[in-house]
Amino acid sequence: MRFPTRFFLSAAAAVTVSLTAAAQKYDGIIDKTIAVIGNEMITLSEVEESMSMLRMRGVTTDRKARCESFEQMMVAKLFLMQARIDSLTVNNENVEAELAQRIDHVKSEYGSEEAVETLFGKKMYTLRAEWRHALQEQSLTQQMQGEIARKAPELTPSQVEAYIRNTPAEDLPMVPIKYRLSQICVYPDKEAAAMAVKEKLLSLRERIINGEKFSTLARLYSQDPGSARRGGELGMISKSLLWPAFSDCAMSLKPGMVSQIVETPDGFHIIEVLERKGDMFNARHILIAPEYTIEDKINAFNQLDSIRNLVVTDVMDFDMAARFFSEDNATRTNGGQMSDPNTGSTYFEIDQLKPQDYAAIRNLKVGEISAPVQSLDNEGRSGQTVYKIIRLDEIVPAHTATFEHDFAMIQEQARSEGVQEVIDDFIKSKIESTYIIIDPLFGDCDFDYPGWRQYINK
Repeated sequence: MRFPTRFFLSAAAAVTVSLTAAAQKYDGIIDKTIAVIGNEMITLSEVEESMSMLRMRGVTTDRKARCESFEQMMVAKLFLMQARIDSLTVNNENVEAELAQRIDHVKSEYGSEEAVETLFGKKMYTLRAEWRHALQEQSLTQQMQGEIARKAPELTPSQVEAYIRNTPAEDLPMVPIKYRLSQICVYPDKEAAAMAVKEKLLSLRERIINGEKFSTLARLYSQDPGSARRGGELGMISKSLLWPAFSDCAMSLKPGMVSQIVETPDGFHIIEVLERKGDMFNARHILIAPEYTIEDKINAFNQLDSIRNLVVTDVMDFDMAARFFSEDNATRTNGGQMSDPNTGSTYFEIDQLKPQDYAAIRNLKVGEISAPVQSLDNEGRSGQTVYKIIRLDEIVPAHTATFEHDFAMIQEQARSEGVQEVIDDFIKSKIESTYIIIDPLFGDCDFDYPGWRQYINK
């Protein structure tokens, strides 16, 4: 099963959890303090923990990587100190929510609370307190960075224009080729396909109840490749990491019971709970997604061909045809005009288009309409099957950003540079005015901020 992105930890959260795990395994030279930044300290083991995480990600951890990680930690301490001076407060609601996510993640990763305690060599209440403290510091640091970034001035149009004049063309952003598109969509008979899946799952459920092994049937029929090879078994996992409909059903079952059919955006499931403990459970499932027949495709293509002929023979314009015939509610009211669901933009770069859509329009001229194509919409795990015709409304060639056409992009670049200058000035100023001691172990580092070097303890 592929779980919804919104239930996973952020990358930063995953890093912190993994670093904590690495800390328990650190068995290098005797730990010691390698930097004092005001009232804050950095230990050698913290740097080694960051190196362990990089190695887990396949990154080379040479001397340069250690120096970079060490400097990043020192900079973070400067922000943290200023946050305390400015009496910034922690958003405890956000901290507790992220803490709960982290704990759910690590328990799911290692199987149980007991396994986590064994791995880390600490009780869960101790780990919870340590992670909460780390998240609170992270919250203050991020708030302080935001406060400093807000000091960068907003740029007026005349300032943006001056920025363009004073910036070499090769340093201005490149705008990739973009497309503006409209579509008319027809869906296959979802109800018939769903009914066929339900009938298959009901048959499998009956076979299980009559004595066949759930695991055997999962290996044969489940369309979730990750669990199918394990007989459908998911392993101990927190209910918060799965689709609510799936979790609610699993949490209501007693071990050994087989559920009725459960629908999620991934498809249809039957579930057998093996073990339940607190808000975690281990279950088997069989997933089958609706599939469509060649007759569905032929019928949809014939319908779309007819609509296309109405447009190309000027019986009806494309916008009107989209409003009248399209079955995609997101675009039909706009005359079929497509937009990015994440940004709202009506312009698409190549990598923002579904491969099927790009293949349909890549050889079209502006104003031309594609032949019918089978594609995917934006629903569910990887989208649902949809058939469509696409009109190429506009091509914006790749070009160096200009004031007239790409004002927002250039303004953002100029603003980002201004923010970086403000942050750099803050860091340099704090380095000069803060009590700092740096261990000579890192005396040969080529720091981004040379001011650190004056504090190397000789």
